[in-house]
Amino acid sequence: MKTSDFDFVLPPDRIAERPAEPREAARLLAVGRERLDDRRVEDLPELLASGDLLIVNDTRVIPARLYGRRGQARVEVTLHRSAGGGRWRALARPAKRLHPGDVIHFAEGFLALVVAREEDGDVLLDFDRDDAALMAALERHGRLPLPPYIVRPEGADPRDATDYQTVFARTAGAIAAPTAGLHFTPELLVRLGQRGIAITRATLHVGLGTFLPVKVEDPREHRMHAEIGALTAESADMINAARGQGRRVIAVGTTALRLLEAAAAPDGEVQPFSGETNLFILPGYRFRTAHRLLTNFHLPRSTLFMLVSAFAGVGRMREAYAHAIAGGYRFYSYGDCCLLDRMGDP
Repeated sequence: MKTSDFDFVLPPDRIAERPAEPREAARLLAVGRERLDDRRVEDLPELLASGDLLIVNDTRVIPARLYGRRGQARVEVTLHRSAGGGRWRALARPAKRLHPGDVIHFAEGFLALVVAREEDGDVLLDFDRDDAALMAALERHGRLPLPPYIVRPEGADPRDATDYQTVFARTAGAIAAPTAGLHFTPELLVRLGQRGIAITRATLHVGLGTFLPVKVEDPREHRMHAEIGALTAESADMINAARGQGRRVIAVGTTALRLLEAAAAPDGEVQPFSGETNLFILPGYRFRTAHRLLTNFHLPRSTLFMLVSAFAGVGRMREAYAHAIAGGYRFYSYGDCCLLDRMGDP
């Protein structure tokens, strides 16, 4: 297995700069084991069955990008993982000029102490305030950290503040949206409910792993950054009941699927979960939980394209992506999506 096995060429005009309007007007490629079907997100209730259970990620993207000064030097900081006690791991530019003991001033009364510079390039910052106070400061002074392929010379704009949050968002902590959830609207949720399709929530705070490319030739040598997640006992019970009754479990997004797999016992029973996971899924992985996966179209050579290839089959995903590119589908965070059947399921 080589990282180049997961490469493909995407024309730049296929990268979505804004979401579809309305959201459920986005295109959906249904990837079955025998056919590809061009649909719309609004068709999702017809593509699912009464009794199906959707697992959604309710993380909320925080305005984690900050601009400040160390003395007269400008510094850009992107927080990506809480270390507890008012401390956060962050990417910084220029990181090499930051040293333990330096103070970064972001606004009047809002500053951070550089505690350490880590071997992996992160800096550890101490804001000397509790999580609630820090989140309030971020809301005043921070910006949403949009992916680099969404071009905003001045950073995220007011429209992004709404566009880049899902209707499920309630637990603050992500630096990127769980993008499959961006396609849902209150109206679509009503139609899913009328169809007898249930929804339960999980939380995985999307971190740096979403953006970092796989740079090693052997993807098994790639180190996945840990992300913080949680699954309640109530959600675990709903998932186990659905599986026990022969109903299908559908993960909405790769983040929801990764959390489900991290919380699953070898026999597939899902346990309540709270903590970190750095699960990296490659072809050959044996899935234990979800039967189907709703997900956006991902970057070449990315851990996410590797995950969907593991789920639906490398050859099948190559065929699906070639079809999507030729057919003008829109890619990445604000783009279209696909509904995948798990390889090997009846």
